Amino acid sequence: MTFSHLDADRRPTMVDVSDKTAGKRTAVAEARVLFPRAVAEALRENGLRSAKGPVFDTAIVAGVMGAKRTHELIPFCHPLAIESCTIVIDLDGDAAVIRCTVSVHHKTGVEMEALTGASIAALTLYDMCKALSHDIVIGETRLISKDGGKSGFSAVRPQ
Repeated sequence: MTFSHLDADRRPTMVDVSDKTAGKRTAVAEARVLFPRAVAEALRENGLRSAKGPVFDTAIVAGVMGAKRTHELIPFCHPLAIESCTIVIDLDGDAAVIRCTVSVHHKTGVEMEALTGASIAALTLYDMCKALSHDIVIGETRLISKDGGKSGFSAVRPQ
């Protein structure tokens, strides 16, 4: 197996994308945050607000900010001028389901940006609700799909 972020001497390096063709690249990532039932009920009863303010709206803003700054957080990510980043959060039972979609016209994909956006949104949900409980679980975070570039990907939802 060959790792793309190792040079001939097996030292870490950024992937050279200079010979790649620019095109539209899109990635979708999902994260889940499991709340204790009392926290989920409190969110519903209070219009998705906590003492800190609008929980989901704040998480959406934080997730977009995180996606835009991925290259500052992940050492070998290329800085990208993201053209679109949308985050949707739904309360499904006692779980918040976060979906982050990122698009760009570039020579490299935006999987890490989508994963970072979903992850930062999940961490923000925890922060916004931790006064209600510390038993909040940030769960599964995964890439749902990517297209553009050399290879596409679409996850099959595990049962």
